[in-house]
Amino acid sequence: MLNEVGSQLDLSRVHFLGKIPYSQFLAMLRISTVHCYLTYPFVLSWSMPEAMAASCVVAGSRTAPMEEVILQQENGYLVDFFDVSNLAKTIYNICVDPASHASIRQAARQTILDRYDLHRHCLPRQLALLEQHFS
Repeated sequence: MLNEVGSQLDLSRVHFLGKIPYSQFLAMLRISTVHCYLTYPFVLSWSMPEAMAASCVVAGSRTAPMEEVILQQENGYLVDFFDVSNLAKTIYNICVDPASHASIRQAARQTILDRYDLHRHCLPRQLALLEQHFS
């Protein structure tokens, strides 16, 4: 990537962390202005809900996995996967005025708590499926 766009980046503002411990990953999310999550239709990785749980503003690709979780301008922002200009504009708007996105941050976290909390939602559902299958 750096070979393709490196000359266009201010490398003093871009951080390549490599593999870091989970606690550092969460700390990084908590201080992030925006979490850019691009995925082509496949599955949602664990990092996107983690970002929402950490109250990140998520700007991501408008694909089926993202549309299951992100409600446009309610708990995040979706842009067409190949619309680079709109993605850049969305990220720019978030970075220019991070405080104006406080309600998005709160809604992102609340979405995860309401729908994906391990102990209140995910684990009970998984246990119910196992009980149903093995009883």
